[in-house]
Amino acid sequence: MAKGTVHFVEDRCKACGLCIEFCPRDVLEFDNESINILGYHPVVLTKPESCTGCAICGLMCPDLVITVEKE
Repeated sequence: MAKGTVHFVEDRCKACGLCIEFCPRDVLEFDNESINILGYHPVVLTKPESCTGCAICGLMCPDLVITVEKE
């Protein structure tokens, strides 16, 4: 199975949750431990071993916060 690595520009994330909602592998969550400069809990990759690199999260992000590298 293909693997992917998701990168976030955390300080631009406005926590809309679209990437979490549309991720088919359920590997993203809000980081309830930190708050970015905009005052939101940014999204983080919680299950990197399950990410396939499909990049749906990046396509759904309205602020272009997410980039995906496919291995």
